[in-house]
Amino acid sequence: MAPTLAVVGRPNVGKSTLFNRLAGKPLAIVDDRPGVTRDRREARGRIGDLELRLIDTAGYEDAGEGLEARMRAQTEAALAHADVCILLIDGREGVTALDERFAEVLRRADKPVVLAVNKCEGRRGEEGVTEAWSLGLGEPVPISAAHGEGMADLYAAVREALEGGDRLETAAPEEDGAEEDEDGAPLRIAVVGRPNVGKSTLVNALIGEERLITGPEPGLTRDAVAVAWEWDGRRVRLHDTAGLRKRGKVSDRLERMSAADTLRAIRFAEIVLLLVDAERPFEKQDLTIADRVVEEGRGLVVLISKWDLVEDKQAKLAELREEFERLLPQVKGAPLVPVSAKTGRGLDRIMPAVAALHADWAAKVKTSDLNDWLREMVERHPPPAVDGRPIRPKYIAQTKARPPTFVLICTRAAHLPESYKRYLVNGLREAFDLPGVPIRLIVKAGKNPYADASGGRGRRR
Repeated sequence: MAPTLAVVGRPNVGKSTLFNRLAGKPLAIVDDRPGVTRDRREARGRIGDLELRLIDTAGYEDAGEGLEARMRAQTEAALAHADVCILLIDGREGVTALDERFAEVLRRADKPVVLAVNKCEGRRGEEGVTEAWSLGLGEPVPISAAHGEGMADLYAAVREALEGGDRLETAAPEEDGAEEDEDGAPLRIAVVGRPNVGKSTLVNALIGEERLITGPEPGLTRDAVAVAWEWDGRRVRLHDTAGLRKRGKVSDRLERMSAADTLRAIRFAEIVLLLVDAERPFEKQDLTIADRVVEEGRGLVVLISKWDLVEDKQAKLAELREEFERLLPQVKGAPLVPVSAKTGRGLDRIMPAVAALHADWAAKVKTSDLNDWLREMVERHPPPAVDGRPIRPKYIAQTKARPPTFVLICTRAAHLPESYKRYLVNGLREAFDLPGVPIRLIVKAGKNPYADASGGRGRRR
């Protein structure tokens, strides 16, 4: 495996900016306010010819309880996994008491440390570089993460630290969105829902460790954090996401960025787990999120959380199933799994449901079977005539999977009613056993055999 590099330091020194610079893309949310990053985030990165596993961490605060203590525990976990650390300080502010305390923590951790002084573009930060010598961590490297200055010097320092630890024989690790062979790619799952429904708690319960920060405070998760996991011998990448509120209620810039990161995670995922509160199921925002998942063509599994609080469970589940299929008929048959992260109830049913849905989502149907089915459907219920002229479906074929996409060739394609398209989609779902899968049906007109080569219409003889 490639060596792991953790970017650490006190709040608001530019750790996420440097993380994005080394990752080569804006993966972590960046804002001028301190404390934006809370969970540790991992990605593949590169500096020079070195392939690295990067870890972005929360700002280290020595004092404080509650959320600050949980963020500090995440940073300390990153230190435990790192082969080398970059301690980042702010060159404009110079060395602070918190920088000094964190430098002492790093010395006790007995990890190779590269001391980098950020925000040194131009001649700014020269005084901070001089002060950085007092930390006793070797020669400070002046950089500007925002402008990319000093990266060659940072590369030399990181390489030297890795050589000291004999960690330069590397293999490129997997990245969010990395291209891999189909058989070797991890199953990508996004966990989404309204704020404070227990998404991070669910991910922690699934993987069996406190990987993500949880607590009673709403809006704890900001970045869409990818967590590598293995289930039944299969690699899985779980994406915990920030809660999505109604767009009209989102006025804060940071929350808008978090929402955009969540939507990106949905587009990147193959299967989406929508977490719904059993006490307030299928509110308008739940349905908006589900509709967005279907629009993106992703498989949808609905998890009913806090199931331990429900009394008449069997009746409640039947009621929720009926309500869901009435409100979202476009994914009729999608799995509904009642769960409780607190008691562990239902957690063992999530991944079998995901695996079954993923197989349907990637299904391919033979063209001959499709056209036999089409003839039966048309004989049973022909399309209605429009303006006294019939519409004749001629041919259907599947053009892609993931999600299943079909092209129907018929005369007067533009006039085929939406109700008839729904009739065909429901027939496809039932005939080829594709419950809960978003199905795309594209209707096209057949080529006019009397059109001349220039695109005009020839005369019938």
